[in-house]
Amino acid sequence: QGQLVESGGGLVQIGGSLRLSCTASGRAFTTYAMAWFRQAPGKEREFVAGISWNGRTTDYAASVKGRFTISKDSPKNTVYLEMINLQQEDTAVYYCNADRIREIGYYHDYIPTPAASWGQGTQVTVSS
Repeated sequence: QGQLVESGGGLVQIGGSLRLSCTASGRAFTTYAMAWFRQAPGKEREFVAGISWNGRTTDYAASVKGRFTISKDSPKNTVYLEMINLQQEDTAVYYCNADRIREIGYYHDYIPTPAASWGQGTQVTVSS
């Protein structure tokens, strides 16, 4: 069974930056698409950013496009989410996901497959 472990969350002021990391272990996720989701208090989990298994294709939620960048370091089995110009509405628990998805646009209306894995989440808090 594979495991995804997130890190890098924390408290930051409006306009600040953070970089989240998600490291995969226990099984090969090399053929899996990976993504970041987030869940704010009282809200449903929502898609943030996704990257194809080979790192060539990325996709973003409209609310973060231009501010967040997802990338992948395959030798390190790690996916990153670089976040700049953070706003209070970005405050949430951020979750890493891996799934056998061919088209990462599918993440916008995502239903996990039986192969899906999730991390435990990392808190991002943006304060004024």
